[in-house]
Amino acid sequence: MSALEARLTADGCRVWWEDWGGVPVLLGRRADFRLKWMATKLHLFTVAAAVPEITVPTIATFTDQVLAYAKKNKGGLPVGLQTGVGTFPTLVSDRVDPAAVHWAEAQQRAKFACMARPVVVDSARQYVGTYRGKPFIGRAYASYFTEKGLRYFHGQ
Repeated sequence: MSALEARLTADGCRVWWEDWGGVPVLLGRRADFRLKWMATKLHLFTVAAAVPEITVPTIATFTDQVLAYAKKNKGGLPVGLQTGVGTFPTLVSDRVDPAAVHWAEAQQRAKFACMARPVVVDSARQYVGTYRGKPFIGRAYASYFTEKGLRYFHGQ
């Protein structure tokens, strides 16, 4: 987690820790505006926690929690009005169900003007599972998500 915290800080994110139901959670936040995104501002939240085990229900529930948190805490204009939310809900464990990795890699999760690229980190295998494609919904942001994902989770 300290490596992720350092990478987020180096990328200009505001970084802090919160307690989510007794679990320490690392949060990183930044906002970027691009004309090529149809003149929108994207608020990017990276939220990471170490957990005893990662299963599909664990990462799916965490993803929903992170999307709700980001939407509630982004500030400014309501989502969809020249503003959107992007998230990297990230869970780290040395006990990871392969189905959870597949779930994270399968697709970007999207709701109206809110996108999530769940990240499953298997610390025992030193493997990071996340979606790396170009989705139909949110396609304009795909290269941004890919670049940030590589920077934050692969140290590139």
